[in-house]
Amino acid sequence: MDINEEYEEELEAFLIWMKDAGYTPYTQKSYLADVRQFLDSLNGKQLESVKKLHVVSFLTSVRERGVSDATRNRKHAAVSCFFKALIELELYTANPAAGIKKSKTEKNREPVYLDEDDLQRFLSAIDGKYRSRNLAVFLLMSYMGLRVGEVHTLNLSDYNVERRSLRVFGKGRKWRNIPVPEGVVPYLDLALEGRLTPWRSKEEAMFISQKGRRLSIRGIQQIAADTFARFQSEVPAAHRRPYSSHKLRHSFATMLLRKGADLRTVQELLGHSSIQTTTVYTHITSREKEVAMSRLQLHMPQ
Repeated sequence: MDINEEYEEELEAFLIWMKDAGYTPYTQKSYLADVRQFLDSLNGKQLESVKKLHVVSFLTSVRERGVSDATRNRKHAAVSCFFKALIELELYTANPAAGIKKSKTEKNREPVYLDEDDLQRFLSAIDGKYRSRNLAVFLLMSYMGLRVGEVHTLNLSDYNVERRSLRVFGKGRKWRNIPVPEGVVPYLDLALEGRLTPWRSKEEAMFISQKGRRLSIRGIQQIAADTFARFQSEVPAAHRRPYSSHKLRHSFATMLLRKGADLRTVQELLGHSSIQTTTVYTHITSREKEVAMSRLQLHMPQ
């Protein structure tokens, strides 16, 4: 059975709804893949007869295949969005994915991040033909807290040279303005001076790939993976940390809080809709705990 033919109208409607709602191409692709996987699990069942049980059964089978709780929750969100779209477009009247509990993720898990010395070594590990571009990309993530997707969507017009600020289009279709740190300015300017010639003359993307197109999310992630591999090349395999491009954002948040920035400011700079999301960065290192404990004076009665 061809899923695309069986549910062609519904999948097309869902894609139109996501585009209209402003979902990024990356999210559209992920959600469509998740929904197709769900539809495949129905074995040709009509959508009108789908019940909550079928959605729970799909999510259970996904978990049994060993995916993380976060991935299971994303698939749940995709299916729920799918039915929400069909209801809003007046194709269906009920959402069988509504009211299903999310998997509990490890909310208090300490984020993996690089301290300032490690960050310097990571940035030094950036090399190759496109070094100035890649350096600017990773500086925006590690010293301005941008997400991979936000770097990907940046346009030339988003950089205000006079004000030294960057306009960033983030999650939830929200814009935020971030001051460009003085130390980052020359590297960003250098990257823009050496910007690759785009394939289309009207291409507005700030960062261009070697193929002349907007530098993709996958492209940024791969450049980061290659740089982290060089960065940890002398570390024994068993002691290598699971670094990725997103860890640069973690490093930015950690640095800010350690330098005394208040949580609300960090929330604004990161573009978090809830301050609860920002509190995950208030982790304290073992060294700081040791220093704090060493200040305690024990006075025993004689």
